[in-house]
Amino acid sequence: MSLPTTVDALVQALQSVGYFADRRLATAVFLALRLQRPLLLEGEPGVGKTALAKALSEVLSRSLIRLQCYDGLEQREALYEWNYAAQLLHMRAAEGQGSADMAQVEREVYQDRYLIRRPLLQALQAPAPGAVLLIDEVDRADEPFEAFLLEYLGEYQVSIPEIGTVRASATPVTILTSNRTRDLHDAVKRRCLYHWLDYPERERELAIVRAQVPGASAALAQQVAEFVGRLRSQPFANAFQRAPGIAESVEWAKALVALDTIVVDPEVVSDTAGILFKQREDVAALTRDMAVQLLQPADTDA
Repeated sequence: MSLPTTVDALVQALQSVGYFADRRLATAVFLALRLQRPLLLEGEPGVGKTALAKALSEVLSRSLIRLQCYDGLEQREALYEWNYAAQLLHMRAAEGQGSADMAQVEREVYQDRYLIRRPLLQALQAPAPGAVLLIDEVDRADEPFEAFLLEYLGEYQVSIPEIGTVRASATPVTILTSNRTRDLHDAVKRRCLYHWLDYPERERELAIVRAQVPGASAALAQQVAEFVGRLRSQPFANAFQRAPGIAESVEWAKALVALDTIVVDPEVVSDTAGILFKQREDVAALTRDMAVQLLQPADTDA
């Protein structure tokens, strides 16, 4: 599929695959596509950063390549490795045939067929129209890995000592996500467009729940969106280590449908709190009294 020609067209295309982006986010994505720049998305866990990359791959009909970052991630796991076992077999075979030109043998073992491509190299060598590369939770990697990414982010190329510079066959659509467990280096941010992805407004979250959980009644979907939205608001949010994200809203709605829930009440909230929260302290903090307050109609709020 060709790139959407307007921001509105991009919004509609994303909605067609179940992703509801507000105009600010859609504008950031549109510019990243048009300017062929990486897009850095920061925000709380569960607000839809990873899901955006998946939705884009569907909208653009491009393969999704994911690089999941973690502490201790090494360059070879992100870019390439040599198939050492195959190389060793080749060298032993050459020795067995009496090959005396070891320089030639060494050149042979660094041919393309011995190269194991990891996500960055896969993205650079993906055929037209290119791939969508998701560099997920880049804040979990260490600072040397950020420095390693700069060549790719700035020029869509990487340097492999045995081969040389590998440039993109077709420019990958590149999405970086960060939960902001630490600040990223300015050099990374300068090479990317930036967008802070916040929790959605109630109407957008309601649309997401309706799209993702078609089995939920209109009333139940609205109650889920209102309850979770109010739970994230003050003063309730102060009671929790982390408020539920969109993913938790959707999973909670699915659970309520599975329980044949018609109307959410404090008992149902207590029974299903482990879907909204993933920390024991947060589950305990969602008391029955708090659930009663959260379930009150908006016009009775204190």
